[in-house]
Amino acid sequence: MNLALWIAAGVLAFVALTGGITKTFVPKEKLARLHGGGWTGDARAGFVRTLGVLELAAAVGFLVAPVLAAVTAGCWILLMVGAAVTHGRRGEGGLVVLNLAYLALAAFVLAGRVA
Repeated sequence: MNLALWIAAGVLAFVALTGGITKTFVPKEKLARLHGGGWTGDARAGFVRTLGVLELAAAVGFLVAPVLAAVTAGCWILLMVGAAVTHGRRGEGGLVVLNLAYLALAAFVLAGRVA
């Protein structure tokens, strides 16, 4: 079970790292043209960059320690709810499903690390 939790946390860390690097370092205008990045066209650049920095912190949080991974997983669940709502409003059903899959993985990490 512990190995499964570390693998799940590693997958989420990779997702967070990828999203964090993109949102932090890619210009908002370019992000808005990418698949799944259309929402950034309606957001302020500072907000997008802040989300990116938080995702970079989440990448570290998932891997540093089991207790921190649990806290990070709880925060990631909230982030994925917001992402799913945002993509749902934009009619991006495939991305909503992906957000819900990440949410489920984070719930697994949270439940496993709290137990």
